[in-house]
Amino acid sequence: MPHVFEYALVRAVPRQERGEFMNVGAIVYCAPLEFLRCQTHVDAARLGALDPAMDLDVLRDALRSWSQACDGTGPLAGSSLGQRFRWLTAPRSTIVQTSPAHSGLTDDPQGELDHLMSTQVLAPPDHP
Repeated sequence: MPHVFEYALVRAVPRQERGEFMNVGAIVYCAPLEFLRCQTHVDAARLGALDPAMDLDVLRDALRSWSQACDGTGPLAGSSLGQRFRWLTAPRSTIVQTSPAHSGLTDDPQGELDHLMSTQVLAPPDHP
């Protein structure tokens, strides 16, 4: 039986004033299955096209913090999964932001996360 899940894409925003971003991850939350996970991938070459001077170490540290928030190993460990998801997807003006949250039905939240990563985050394969 499928369960309601929510997801958001994680975006790197090198220069907020330009409004440009690149998807660098995804977060999936499924309350009935007690699932909250974040996966990230930073493609330095693609991100360099937006801002060659972006500090990738700062971005990677921020993304690591987001993963810790999902895993319950960071400062938000005492919060519920739902509270952590809402905090992570709240609008912000930093180099890491999220898309609006979306919802759907699934019986495999990890499969949804893998699908989001392959279709929305990773570069598409080259076509001949």
